[in-house]
Amino acid sequence: MKEKNKQMDRRQFLGQSSCAGLGYLTFMNTLLNFKAVNAASISNASISSSNDYKAVVCILFAGGADSYNMLIPHEQMKYNEYAATRSGLAIPRADILQLKSNTPNDPAQDFGLHPSMSEIRDLFDQDKAALLTNVGTLLNTTTTKTTVQNNIDVPLGLYSHSDQIEQWQTGLPSERSSVGWAGKMADIIGSCNTNQNISMNLSMAGPNIFQTGHDTVEYSMTPILGSSGIRGYDAESNFVLSQIRTRTIDSLIAHQYQDIFKQTYMDVIKGARDAHIQFQEALSFATDFTPGLFPGSFLGNALQTIARTIDVQNELGFKRQVFYVVYGGWDHHNELLNSQSAMLTEVSQAIGAFVEGLEIVGKQDDVLTMTISEFGRTLSWNGNGSDHAWGGNAMVFGGQNLLNGGQIYGNYPSLALDSSIDTGGGVLIPSTSTDEYFAEVAKWFGVSPLDLNSIFPNLGEFYDTLSQNYPIGFISNSLL
Repeated sequence: MKEKNKQMDRRQFLGQSSCAGLGYLTFMNTLLNFKAVNAASISNASISSSNDYKAVVCILFAGGADSYNMLIPHEQMKYNEYAATRSGLAIPRADILQLKSNTPNDPAQDFGLHPSMSEIRDLFDQDKAALLTNVGTLLNTTTTKTTVQNNIDVPLGLYSHSDQIEQWQTGLPSERSSVGWAGKMADIIGSCNTNQNISMNLSMAGPNIFQTGHDTVEYSMTPILGSSGIRGYDAESNFVLSQIRTRTIDSLIAHQYQDIFKQTYMDVIKGARDAHIQFQEALSFATDFTPGLFPGSFLGNALQTIARTIDVQNELGFKRQVFYVVYGGWDHHNELLNSQSAMLTEVSQAIGAFVEGLEIVGKQDDVLTMTISEFGRTLSWNGNGSDHAWGGNAMVFGGQNLLNGGQIYGNYPSLALDSSIDTGGGVLIPSTSTDEYFAEVAKWFGVSPLDLNSIFPNLGEFYDTLSQNYPIGFISNSLL
């Protein structure tokens, strides 16, 4: 127990040192110069020897997005049910962007998207997007209205922002953890990247649980600069004061300290400096997209920088990358209609530009973009908005050779109040687990069946990891 506490202290020290420009670190590597050997590395030999590249871009809609006003029934009887339940929150049927399909009698045609999501509607119609319905944290397949009302088989801290946002990042619905599932993936397969100075996990949201592993911390980026480095450090500056400051920092970094924590801190700073220089040099070779392609919003700038980083993955020495973006402000207890309209416009425009940008650099089939949010919201309204709930809808984007796009996955629920999965006030029990959603992404990314169970210990309740198919099916089986 004493040794465990000692390790936690060191890890906390390193984790708190994470900042813009922080390179790939592990407390074992930094303090002991020892690289842990994972048995799963054998299964990753094919990744290391191949020329393929894969990236996941995860966008968190923080606050709990009201996703039943994103994916909306358009068929008249289903719409009537939706309008009766949602009351003052209902989008007029004439405004809904109906989804189309080349397949006769495709049930997707019974649905549409929020009127602010025109770019995403176009991506869906082009098979470059897929929609997942009624997804949420689940402990097993036997969860029912009765068990929930008796507080049985309920995820830890259900309806709590902090607990549910953590569970979507960790994949652990029954416990609290500071280690995320993208962090665990990096622990297992991060060594396939030749560049070990910059983490496999790159964050537009600073330190986060999602990308933190047992041995991995994120490399923090900024939406416009990419890597911001050490403030005041500029090796190319012609200004005398900047040159003096830069030489001083270099001198402090070069010194060898006897105190282990001082030396560790300087190793962090040195890693930040070296990684930033390498990162910015690589970005100088990235494609400069046509002005106006990406909107000038936060999300537009973030996704443009991610697209440029993906463009230079060879220069950076990456075969696998995970990007993380947090777009907050979705806790719409009030003014839902106006707020959501503006925010969905930004989301749709930014994602539409991102998909186009990936096509320009030829990476559209190598990058999977996914959305998450800690929970859905109540179907019933509170007079001006909606409240915390459970199951909600998600979106994935990618090239036509990557996705089985243009389809809705999962069981779109009845939106009538007091249905068999409504636990009260329009709080829906999910029909698709986050375990299935995340495992599909991880399996495509290169995680072995054995390691899927270690990353998502609850997955066996919903999916056989030895299956020859993906858990849900939005990724093409030809990629297995």
